[in-house]
Amino acid sequence: MSDEPLVSIVTPSLNQRTFIEATIESVLSQDYPNIEYIVIDGGSTDGTLDVLRKYEGRLRWTSEPDGGQSAAINKGFRQARGDILAWLNSDDTYLPGAIRTAVDHLVLHPGCAMVYGEGYVIDEQGGTTHRFPATEPFNLWKLVYVIDYILQQTAFFRRSAVEVVGYLDERLHWSMDWDLFIKIGKRYRVDHIPRDMANLREHRSAKTMSGGRARLAELLALMRRHGSRRYPPAYLGYGFDTYFRLVFDALEQRAPGRLTNLVVRARRLLERPTYGLVGRLFRGAQGLHADGWIAGTAHFLLPQAPDGQSLVVRGALPMLSRSRRRARLSAVANGLPLGNHEVEAGDFEVAWNLPPSLRAAPAVEVRLECAPTFRPSPIPFRGDRRRLGCQLKAIVIEPTTCDR
Repeated sequence: MSDEPLVSIVTPSLNQRTFIEATIESVLSQDYPNIEYIVIDGGSTDGTLDVLRKYEGRLRWTSEPDGGQSAAINKGFRQARGDILAWLNSDDTYLPGAIRTAVDHLVLHPGCAMVYGEGYVIDEQGGTTHRFPATEPFNLWKLVYVIDYILQQTAFFRRSAVEVVGYLDERLHWSMDWDLFIKIGKRYRVDHIPRDMANLREHRSAKTMSGGRARLAELLALMRRHGSRRYPPAYLGYGFDTYFRLVFDALEQRAPGRLTNLVVRARRLLERPTYGLVGRLFRGAQGLHADGWIAGTAHFLLPQAPDGQSLVVRGALPMLSRSRRRARLSAVANGLPLGNHEVEAGDFEVAWNLPPSLRAAPAVEVRLECAPTFRPSPIPFRGDRRRLGCQLKAIVIEPTTCDR
């Protein structure tokens, strides 16, 4: 027996004979030696069971009607014996070394409960079409309010964390993975590994390509349940995506034969620039830029910290001119004003004591304001025209009180 942690991989399946063998091979060909592989089939009638029988002895499988994808995954998790859990849908694939990459990180960082990485989008034939574009380092505020940027196929969890937050919500049809990521992120450390780990297959019958208004309603209900905003920035992003698909799908179906190609070309022509514009609008809603600068107002959602007693902000205020030798930082946490701090040019660290009511909160939502702000480029319509406050290095809740 290997002394390395046992990793249990679950694949839910229903009538996916076309793709499931590639999925199975991607798991069984991994270079990690201690894998338990479980396939939970929902009663396939398309020849999937013939494929599964080919791998008898190398995986465990059952085939019977179930309550859907989430129920199948939960069933597999409850059967699993591994300390590390993951699921891989029956039309997706792991890249070589994916499981080893996840395990090495979790072993090296015992305080981390979940990891995820990078990956690609593939077509029905398995050819790579493009990188999965949304992945970024873990940011709980963005995960709740903006976008599910985590490629589920690359996510691995500690069993202990899944058991504490609860398994997948079987009432959810499209967003059960997003819901689980948020639940774990509110209580535990989640790390992003900048390594290619898996492929997401896109095809017409894939569940993520369907759903329309029902899917949108489920996503919005999820964000409202986990956050405090009735109309989060994702309302724009996912709403646009849903209705863009609905409109052009309807046009393609109803257009006369000779106009169908024109509709398809129009869709391709509009898709990239319009998605890009909407993406820039709603992804910038947090007020935190990728280069570490924050705007005059920035928003953060910090995980539960029952022992946390102070909100600490570390950053830098570059002295770009004599008029910018200092700035004022103010913080509001879960609607409660915490006060102001004056910071001088250079590196700084400021902290606010948290009232007792916030120490028991499931998560702490922080609004951080910095004044004055400036634009890097003084020339209208040219250069960097962002409105910036200061550079942020860290914002955390720490267990000690402060007087600074």
